[in-house]
Amino acid sequence: MPFVRDLLADAARRAADYLERLDSRPVGPLPGATERLVAALDQPLPEMGSDAVDILAVLDDLASPATVASAGGRYFGFVTGGALPAALAANILAGAWDQNSFGWASSPAVAAIEDAALRWVKEALGLPPASEGALVTGATMAHFTCLAAARNRVLKEAGWNVDADGLFGAPEITVVVGAEAHATLFKVLSMLGLGRRRVLTLPVDAEGRILPDNLPQIAGPTIVCLQAGNVNSGAFDPAEPLIAWARQGGAWVHVDGAFGIWALASAQKAPLARGYTAADSWAFDAHKWLNVPYDSGIALVADRSALTDAMSLTGAYLMAGDRRDAMAVTPDSSRRARAVEVWAALKSLGRRGLAELVERHCRQARRLAEGLRQAGIAVLNDVVLNQVVVGFGSDARTHAVIATIQDDGTCWCGGTVWHGVAAMRISVSSWATTDDDIERSLAAILKADRDTPST
Repeated sequence: MPFVRDLLADAARRAADYLERLDSRPVGPLPGATERLVAALDQPLPEMGSDAVDILAVLDDLASPATVASAGGRYFGFVTGGALPAALAANILAGAWDQNSFGWASSPAVAAIEDAALRWVKEALGLPPASEGALVTGATMAHFTCLAAARNRVLKEAGWNVDADGLFGAPEITVVVGAEAHATLFKVLSMLGLGRRRVLTLPVDAEGRILPDNLPQIAGPTIVCLQAGNVNSGAFDPAEPLIAWARQGGAWVHVDGAFGIWALASAQKAPLARGYTAADSWAFDAHKWLNVPYDSGIALVADRSALTDAMSLTGAYLMAGDRRDAMAVTPDSSRRARAVEVWAALKSLGRRGLAELVERHCRQARRLAEGLRQAGIAVLNDVVLNQVVVGFGSDARTHAVIATIQDDGTCWCGGTVWHGVAAMRISVSSWATTDDDIERSLAAILKADRDTPST
């Protein structure tokens, strides 16, 4: 297939050129690039097909300049990790394999790699070896997977079979969350029929941590949701007292560990999250701090039967065997081979490299915070992890400074709301971020602050 070889070589060349240019281009889309792309795409479906080489050229020429350089070292938005080279290369190879990764019958290679990848994830984080895992699209679906297992199990313990009888007439479930719970959790509660507003909300401290004092009594079917890494401050709910309280009430404990649970990989940072290993389920992303390509979340459930009860399916044509089939523990049947990237990232880093990645980003976040404080700029959180929350005075001025930073293009930082006021959020989570990137970004932020008038 010489044509395919030449086409893929062209794609690889263009991809490498794109990555090599990231350091010298603005982090945001190039000026006018988005408008040119939108205009070019505004056409009806063509009658005749196009040559693959020409398609690739159009994508590169028009879409590459309109991308955000999130694969580079100075993108600090949305806790986005750039794809490690090994993970990116594995993604390309797995794409060529074109496997439907629902089980051993459809792809023995991916099924074996998935078993190994999940085992390594549990080893890296010190989570229970017997827990069952599911590789899904992201933390939202990881929440869905874990909380479906939780919902079914707590109702089963109350004598109700939700799988057979649904939720009509079922005992009520109490869902406990902190006042700083992430929005995706509420989306999933709605998807599971548990309701966005039918939650018991616990008060939090200034860093967004649930206050472990004066906790209410709980009884009956209950799910307690804790947060390992607040999306703004990076703070952790106090796991030990909260899990002890939940256990006294017979509750299932679920952990939103989207990025923060990776602190367990570092001896320095593990004390922040060590108590979470006693939970019943954990939802987190690989495409954040593990730095694999996007569309990669992880759900882990301590009791394997709880997950299989919620997710299993049958079909005469599915050829189920004695080994673990992913379709029996995930919401999806047809699914891509995301396990290959997870395995490749962990193989590339090793235990020490993963710890160093976490520790380096935390150190770099502290450096940014120190530099901003020294310049008289307000850092609004206690920087315990890789998150820095910054204020520039009024809401209007904060928005203006963020816009100036993004227009400058040296780095990219996003906006948020923290304690009711506008703020800028800096998330250091890419393997590509060097100390020089931090200094260049700090200088750009300080310049934007100087250049923005007071309001």
